[in-house]
Amino acid sequence: MASSTAGSSICMKSASCSLEHAQASGRTSRLRSVSLPTNKTFQSLRSSTGPYRLQVCCAAKPETVGKVCEIVKKQLALLDDSEVTGESKFAALGADSLDTVEIVMGLEEEFGISVEEESAQSILTVQDAADLIEKLIEKKATN
Repeated sequence: MASSTAGSSICMKSASCSLEHAQASGRTSRLRSVSLPTNKTFQSLRSSTGPYRLQVCCAAKPETVGKVCEIVKKQLALLDDSEVTGESKFAALGADSLDTVEIVMGLEEEFGISVEEESAQSILTVQDAADLIEKLIEKKATN
């Protein structure tokens, strides 16, 4: 579950099961709000069971996610009607480590960025890639 405002979201992930599964089984409770330095308030869930961690992330623009989806489809030679979304995991789409390197190279070329090897290894989903791209583009613009 995530709440978003102006490109920011708060995500809660479970080490043992998905948040949606936890909600369906009634194992989550106690809504609290989280205030960020931007004076925006987000709802968060506090669990009475299970190890959850709170993760703050910036959601990439839909057009960035769309471009990444197209590049992933092209690099993996997926059919045009193949469904690739922000939640799509590269491994689930059939990508091996070489495919992932080629995807990152395609993203670098398309967006005019350079992705460090350490950052590239943390990319597991299309959304991860899009978020990293926007972070690198913003960093490049401020330098």
